[in-house]
Amino acid sequence: MSVLDTAEAPHIAHRDNHTHRDVNGGWLRPAVFGAMDGLVSNLALMTGVAGGSASSQTIVITGLAGLAAGAFSMAAGEYTSVASQRELVQAELDVERRELRKHPEDEIDELAALYVSRGVDAPLAREVAEQLSRDPEQALEIHAREELGIDPSDLPSPMVAAVSSFGSFALGALLPVLPYLLGATSLWPAVLLALIGLFGCGAVVARVTARSWWFSGLRQLGLGGAAAGVTYALGILFGTAVG
Repeated sequence: MSVLDTAEAPHIAHRDNHTHRDVNGGWLRPAVFGAMDGLVSNLALMTGVAGGSASSQTIVITGLAGLAAGAFSMAAGEYTSVASQRELVQAELDVERRELRKHPEDEIDELAALYVSRGVDAPLAREVAEQLSRDPEQALEIHAREELGIDPSDLPSPMVAAVSSFGSFALGALLPVLPYLLGATSLWPAVLLALIGLFGCGAVVARVTARSWWFSGLRQLGLGGAAAGVTYALGILFGTAVG
């Protein structure tokens, strides 16, 4: 083996093994957290009503109403939030586009100065900035990434955000209602299924964190269980007071 091959080997090994988690969580994070939101909120709502000695029919209607109301609320809020964010980004991109058209030299100087601040020699930084600025759309994309921290070609979709939030929340909120829809007449099968779902959601979240799956699952189980316990106690308290 030559010296060149020997020197190359560690670099190849590093390249093949050097991987990172998706620190943004990708689609997994909003989907799982949407499901957990629906699961915890609907479980707590149903246990609160059950604590007030409500009938099974009332608990089911409450759960279904909570599912629908929460899912539509999540979808509307997510759509408005993402749409507003997208409109703000588009407005900033329009400002940057006008600046590139009216003051191209100033924008090149700005980009070169940015590269110099990162350790690039001034002549090379100027040359790179000029070459990158030859294509207006490429220049806009680079300035957006460097100055605004965004990728113009990868803006979030309000409709996709709304539909995914609606679906994930509804799926989570359905779990505590499901035993009643399948014939259960008491609260405990719904609580058991919901707690299993909470543990599962927490375990899935561990895929985008450094925590172990059992720790993440037990943490979510404890938090969701505590919320359900508090609302159940409040249901008993208020049910007794009203009664």
